[in-house]
Amino acid sequence: MILSKEYTTQIRRAFVLAKKDIRIYYFKGPVIIFGVLIPLFLFFAFSIGRNIPINSLVSGLLAMTLFFTATAVSPVIIPWETTMRTLERLVSTPISLSTIILGNIIASFIFAVIISAVPIIVGVIMGATIENLLILIAGIVIAALCFSSIGLLLSTPPSSMPSTIMMLASLLKFPLIFVSGIFIPVEQMPGWGQAIAVFSPLTYFTDLARHATQGIGYFPVFVDIGVLIAFTALFLFAAATLHRRNLSKRL
Repeated sequence: MILSKEYTTQIRRAFVLAKKDIRIYYFKGPVIIFGVLIPLFLFFAFSIGRNIPINSLVSGLLAMTLFFTATAVSPVIIPWETTMRTLERLVSTPISLSTIILGNIIASFIFAVIISAVPIIVGVIMGATIENLLILIAGIVIAALCFSSIGLLLSTPPSSMPSTIMMLASLLKFPLIFVSGIFIPVEQMPGWGQAIAVFSPLTYFTDLARHATQGIGYFPVFVDIGVLIAFTALFLFAAATLHRRNLSKRL
């Protein structure tokens, strides 16, 4: 009973931290730029002059928007907290490091889910259809958690300079969008491209988005969902382990 109460308390504290992170870090111009405008410009730059169906546009734009939004701020929150000495203050309170990590993930998850509605609404207005709403919702929820976990994993290097972490994050994020079936479906990639694509979690959400909006996909739906869940568990475990190991180097 006492253990259950402690877990409930820590979860409540995680939501308080998430509220703080959203208020301080997420309602900023750069988040909108990296989460919405950059995916929009990138996708339309590759689609202009090509006869791409609106449903295909929506699935690709949704995948990029969710990925970029979930990883826009989460990699740099802990470095920012380290620079401002607020991380030291947090860990000296009755809040575990796992709670701090969970709070960051919750903030990123909530914001990513909300912003992901933008390409869906725009697409529906332009005539796109949703073939399977349940797959779409399930995919967004699982992928938002997965991509938020990637953001926390990217923040594990013991650096107090957000610019360093952002550079590392960009080196990972931009190559992933080109090998994950967003611009070229996985089935149309050469063999080496398909081999790389299977190691990207973004591939599986892009495939789920295609199932939901186009009724087709490269992998079965249960494979997409299962692999995304496996990636999420792996990223969460790695992020928690590395943050514990590097905490003393930050303080």
